[in-house]
Amino acid sequence: MADAEDRLGSGQACKRCCGFHWRGKATIIIPLVTLPLMIYGLMEGQRAWICMFLVANMALFWITEAIPLYLTALFPIVFLPLFGILPSDKVCSFYFSDTVVMFLGGLLIALAIEYSNLHQRIALTTILIVGCSPRRLHFGLVMVTCFISLWISNSAATAMMCPIVKAVLNEMEAQNMFAIYKTQEEEPVEEGDPPHPSTISMAFYFGIAYASSIGGCGTLIGTGTNLTYKGLYDTRFPNSEEKIDFPIFMAYAIPFVVIVLIFLTYLSLQITHMGLFRPKSKIGQEVKKGAEGKDIVKAVIKERKKELGSMSCHEIQVGLLFILMIFLLFTRRPGFFPGWADFLNAKAIGSGPPVFFSVLFLFALPTQYTFFKYCCGKAPFPGQTMDACLSWVYCHKYTPFGLCFLLGGGFALAEGSRVCGMAKMLGESLAFAGNMHHVLVVAMCILLSLFCTAFASNVAICNILIPIFAEMALAIKVHPITLTFPAALACSLAFHLPVSTPPNAIISGYTGLKTKYMVVAGILPTFWSFFCLLFTG
Repeated sequence: MADAEDRLGSGQACKRCCGFHWRGKATIIIPLVTLPLMIYGLMEGQRAWICMFLVANMALFWITEAIPLYLTALFPIVFLPLFGILPSDKVCSFYFSDTVVMFLGGLLIALAIEYSNLHQRIALTTILIVGCSPRRLHFGLVMVTCFISLWISNSAATAMMCPIVKAVLNEMEAQNMFAIYKTQEEEPVEEGDPPHPSTISMAFYFGIAYASSIGGCGTLIGTGTNLTYKGLYDTRFPNSEEKIDFPIFMAYAIPFVVIVLIFLTYLSLQITHMGLFRPKSKIGQEVKKGAEGKDIVKAVIKERKKELGSMSCHEIQVGLLFILMIFLLFTRRPGFFPGWADFLNAKAIGSGPPVFFSVLFLFALPTQYTFFKYCCGKAPFPGQTMDACLSWVYCHKYTPFGLCFLLGGGFALAEGSRVCGMAKMLGESLAFAGNMHHVLVVAMCILLSLFCTAFASNVAICNILIPIFAEMALAIKVHPITLTFPAALACSLAFHLPVSTPPNAIISGYTGLKTKYMVVAGILPTFWSFFCLLFTG
């Protein structure tokens, strides 16, 4: 009798089955839905449609995440040779190309900065220089996050800044400057759940997340999307005189997409979340009250910096190697004067070697040099080996190696779509854009990228859209960079949902932010992003 009462109805059982096992069902349904593309390609003998079958499946698997993103990125290794599009050795070479090596080296440099604790010293020093009133503190946190994310991944920059923001906000609440959490009446939460951040607190967390995404657009190593774009462009146009090199990329991206956009985003959050131009509002009054206690906050920041102590040998070495990496990347082949790579009697040198030149030193140099006194016979003698500036165990634990598969899979897919003619076919189908004004075409590409990247992986969307835009540019006879560059940057500027980009997901999980607040907060930054990208194009 009890078993009969415990049994679920057929409708509820079906609902639970679909809820818990939808991924397994999707892995079967998606290929079946797209199968007509394969059948048509086989009947007509056109490899372009067969490749489109692969692209459609990868796109749907990336968007739904029915299987892990990184596993989906390995599809080209199996199916491109199987479909007779590319040989295996050619496909596999894309998974450890110069661009992927540069990306991996950038990740290791970023881990070294975290491992040495250099990032906290940079952040706290900058905040003290800028000032400690709520508005200046917000400005300082946003700007330092933007700067740091130029050189390390945007997710690492966000994760690094979240504890600093939390410590500062907690101290401001302790000094009764303003509330950092909403009351139960303002934002009801379930029993046992943490309280929801207040509007002013959200401004700080949104600021560091958005600044990480914006700053990541400024350099090739700032985000995986930038390196994806470089790899796709170099693969499609290997003989182009206009290479996407480190200084060239920065010259295009930083003036408007980083500098202008970060100030506009900061201004937007000040208006919407911190009562700027509304001094008599409740939020404006709280911010004004917080400004009166800026000296207390400054004392807290000073104390946190004091706890770090003086700059260690470990931090100094990591900082110098970081500067060395930037210098080597800038001077490799800058374009406006001969670089060091031009003077070497060697084969063409890419961006990977200068990055890994610094990485190798990280594993070779010790964190300190006190062992010299032991060499002179002075006690006490060490009982263990000296740590290096970067630990391989630490790297193995925290390096997202799967991202290398994601990059390589996109490059292989782009080359396959080019060889079989699929990208050209799709690009020519958009040739009607040739009758449109140049600005409208660029705007269409940017809008499509901004919309798609809000719902799926930034790198995955970049892998799908950029090859199509490149062929479209050739079809309508405009320079490929004109369409592809702003569209590629747009793939990183997703502000509306936690799934849109890693920084959004990090602050959502760290603070328990509700999606509805993130959707509204991202409206103005997205608006500014569109116009900054349009001006860049």
